Amino acid sequence: MPVPSQADVAIIDYGMGNLLSVSKAFEHVAPRSNIVVTSDPAVIAAAARVVFPGVGAMPDCMRELELRGLADAVKQAAASKPFLGICLGMQALFAHSEEGDCTGLGLLPGNVRLFPAEAMKDEQGRKLKVPHIGWNNVQQAIPHPLWAGIEEGARFYFVHSYYAEPASRDVVAGFTHYPFAFACAVAHKNLFAVQFHPEKSQAAGLRLLANFVTWDGTR
Repeated sequence: MPVPSQADVAIIDYGMGNLLSVSKAFEHVAPRSNIVVTSDPAVIAAAARVVFPGVGAMPDCMRELELRGLADAVKQAAASKPFLGICLGMQALFAHSEEGDCTGLGLLPGNVRLFPAEAMKDEQGRKLKVPHIGWNNVQQAIPHPLWAGIEEGARFYFVHSYYAEPASRDVVAGFTHYPFAFACAVAHKNLFAVQFHPEKSQAAGLRLLANFVTWDGTR
């Protein structure tokens, strides 16, 4: 089946994304839209909206983006159209990650840090596991079109060992606690990115994806 010349939503395939779950979730919330999983920079450039998913390690992500000629495509999409980063796709937007002492795409100032072992205790002093896997309440730091219809404190599903530490609070769109507060959603102009997995977060996650499909990239 030929790829549409212009996708409504292009999901970037660089060999590391949770692609099937993400594409199926978008097909569910937008059954009349052209949802395309692609590694073609031209398809990404022509798409109305772009999703940058990801699971795995930051150094592998950056290497695959460069090897596949996709780093510039990601940067251009993030600067020009509604853009959604998911999990590793959020972390890679920052300048640097402690994971492998790796340089990121540098689209957002800040660093990605490993959960510090000495801080990983709950209120009763019990050790918390890393990676952080499971459901957590998300607090909305700012009003945003992608939060429309999602309750304050809604639960989303997380799987990660590293967290983003933006250089400016101005980009923080949401935060959660594990065990301290950290940014789990960021927003800047036409860019929105989340640490959690909306495609695995049931009703709240599907609503966020549906909001993205109709978002024009403005706030």
